[in-house]
Amino acid sequence: MKLNNITLINPAQKAGKWFMLCIITGLLAGCGAIVLHIMLNIGHTVFLKYIIGLNLPHPAGDHPLIELPQKAFSPLMLFIVPTLGGLISGALVAIFCPEAGGHGTDAAINAYHRKDGRINIKVPVIKTIASFFTLGTGGSGGSEGPICQIGAGIGSTLAQRLNLSPREIRILMAAGLGAGIGSIFRAPLTGALFASEVLYRESEFEAEVIIPTAIASVVGYSLFCTIFGWGSLFHAEDFPFRNALELGPYTILAFALVPFVFAFVKIFWGLHDLFLGIKTAPMWLKPAIGGLITALIALYMPEVLGFSYGVIQDALNHNIALNMLILIAIGKILATSFSIGSGGSGGLFGPSVVIGGCVGGAIGMLFNHIMPSIVTESAPFVIVGMAGFLAGSSNVPITAIIAVSEITSSYHLLLPSMLVCSLCFFMCRKWNLYRAQEPNKVASPAHRGEFLTNILEDILVKDIYDPQKVYAVIPEDMNFTQFCNFFYRTDQHYFPVVNKEGKLSGIFSINDIREYLFNDTLGDIIIMKDVARVDVIKATPSEDVNTVLKKFTIRNIDQIPVVSDSDPGEFLGMISRREVIDFYNRQIDKIKMESEAMKEEYIPF
Repeated sequence: MKLNNITLINPAQKAGKWFMLCIITGLLAGCGAIVLHIMLNIGHTVFLKYIIGLNLPHPAGDHPLIELPQKAFSPLMLFIVPTLGGLISGALVAIFCPEAGGHGTDAAINAYHRKDGRINIKVPVIKTIASFFTLGTGGSGGSEGPICQIGAGIGSTLAQRLNLSPREIRILMAAGLGAGIGSIFRAPLTGALFASEVLYRESEFEAEVIIPTAIASVVGYSLFCTIFGWGSLFHAEDFPFRNALELGPYTILAFALVPFVFAFVKIFWGLHDLFLGIKTAPMWLKPAIGGLITALIALYMPEVLGFSYGVIQDALNHNIALNMLILIAIGKILATSFSIGSGGSGGLFGPSVVIGGCVGGAIGMLFNHIMPSIVTESAPFVIVGMAGFLAGSSNVPITAIIAVSEITSSYHLLLPSMLVCSLCFFMCRKWNLYRAQEPNKVASPAHRGEFLTNILEDILVKDIYDPQKVYAVIPEDMNFTQFCNFFYRTDQHYFPVVNKEGKLSGIFSINDIREYLFNDTLGDIIIMKDVARVDVIKATPSEDVNTVLKKFTIRNIDQIPVVSDSDPGEFLGMISRREVIDFYNRQIDKIKMESEAMKEEYIPF
């Protein structure tokens, strides 16, 4: 519909447009998740079981898609396969798309904040293939990092092809990211929350992406489960929480998770920076070195290869010993740090779940042994441990609480999960797996423009102008000669004019009277009412500065009279453009200092 050459968009049409865009994004991201899942699942069967000869456990909701006979275990192939996989992955990334390397989630977060959500079309393609060679051959990592970048790349590419605005590109990029996570983990609510919460270090959500991401995530999840079956990734009983005394052991669990979060973040980023700083080795060779060291760890602890989700299923089924859980947690930290920190393509969300679940299971077994009447079994601690570690290492406490409930279909542990996630989040805020996260929206370049506008709208005229400052007001019947005698004794540039009742009726500046200054014949004839402009641009104490700044530009004036909110004729004072800008700059400097302080507080090293 058009009116006077202005196109009016029907809100229903806009909502329908976004609904369709989110559905398309969800379908495409779901297809990306299906392709990645098939490739990684078959890769594990072919490389780990058939070629290397390892029969690793699987989670209840993720069975092999193909069956191959298991060969005898070959230590030689254990070293060759992950090394060769890392070599091919590194070469693909180095030659075709360097931004597709690493754990992927950081790259997506960085694109949201600093690149208007724009991701190169090559990224999802190369990321899929590179992840297959890193993870499918046994590299330790999760599928969420690749699917984050793949889904985000799909959403971003679709938005760019449709010539959407930067804000819309960011929203659709986040929708693709969430849809990918929701699909591959069979957890649609987790996908929606993760995409909006992982962007920031503080417990803050990107509200504008939640609904689009929820729609896309539901669509992607439904498509994924239609192909691979419905249900959760892990099978667990719906463990009830019926004893408040259990909160004591759960609190101990939170404290036990902290050193493991610390170790994972420090070791991962330490090795990442170490590999990045090695200039003598080419980029494509480094993931091969990481794969070789991962194979060495797996020689003594094969459970660290791939996703290691089968370990969590065994812990939920009480099929693994306490000391083995601690060893696997340590081994998973090292294996993931070498596999992904060296430049291999994989995620950190999955390993966080595994490490947290192992630590939780070990603490649960310990308390089950010490106080069996209170902690009747260890499996609930596995679930809460997964949530707590994820909250502490990734700064996503709300997502973590929901995620473990969805991927285990166990919803009765929300209370202890809330406790442990909150404690881990607050105790681990200095260490973070995602360096691209911004502290909050204030610090995000993506929101800088709207944030500056919000600052201006939060500042009111009454915060700036000085009601005690005296300004000369000019009576309407003062003649020009009388004004000139007064003008020579003042440095005022704008002069409000008042009527006999003292009400503001006009205003003039020294520029308005310039043409009369040297005309002696007009001095007694002209009165100041004739000189003043009656269409006065005014401000009130309750007006925001954003509105006032626009008024300054109407006539390119430097000062505006302030009048009472209740009486537009009651002159209260003046506000100048310079005062507004000076006050605004001081506010910005204050906020910048607070933001820098927050950044220093969150630096992981």
